[in-house]
Amino acid sequence: MSKINAVCVYCGSSPGTDPAFVEAAENLGKILAENSVRLVYGGGSVGLMGAVAESVLQHGGDVIGIIPEFLTKRERPRRLAQELIVTRDMHERKRKMFERADAFIALPGGIGTLEEIVEQLTWAQLGRHKKPILFANINGYWDPLLALLAHMREQEFVPDALRINFIVADRIEEILPKLNDAARGVTGAEETMTIPADRL
Repeated sequence: MSKINAVCVYCGSSPGTDPAFVEAAENLGKILAENSVRLVYGGGSVGLMGAVAESVLQHGGDVIGIIPEFLTKRERPRRLAQELIVTRDMHERKRKMFERADAFIALPGGIGTLEEIVEQLTWAQLGRHKKPILFANINGYWDPLLALLAHMREQEFVPDALRINFIVADRIEEILPKLNDAARGVTGAEETMTIPADRL
């Protein structure tokens, strides 16, 4: 993989308490659009999800929304995204997001965001993919999780042989350069690795 063409952004369906989170989502959307990088996201039009998608569209970019049918009323998906995919359940949603993206970004979010990005870390650790994984650590939001991951390593629950490779960016402007640097290290065979349908 020589260049990131599409990124999956995991983030909250609420804006959070820090205005910097919405600002970061909007700036990320602008940067993705200006660099012709397609956004793959959870399909909602509220919270940080809505902010990043709307920003991509406002700046002329491409958006794919992927949402399970049971969330369509809660997260109001149909206002955003040129392509909207409604899935049967969360498992199908996550698989399609994985297949459509070259890399994964975690903006601030809640339990769902945490679960989605940790699942990508898990599959990377197990050798199922080598797509870049990045934490957008806006105002130190992910510091507790990063400390926990370091603690796991110290306690040898994540041995060096299974070291999880992920990227941390404190500023939105750092994200695409860091992802593209990481993508250059992914071979063609690794780029096409897939997760078994019964495992995601």
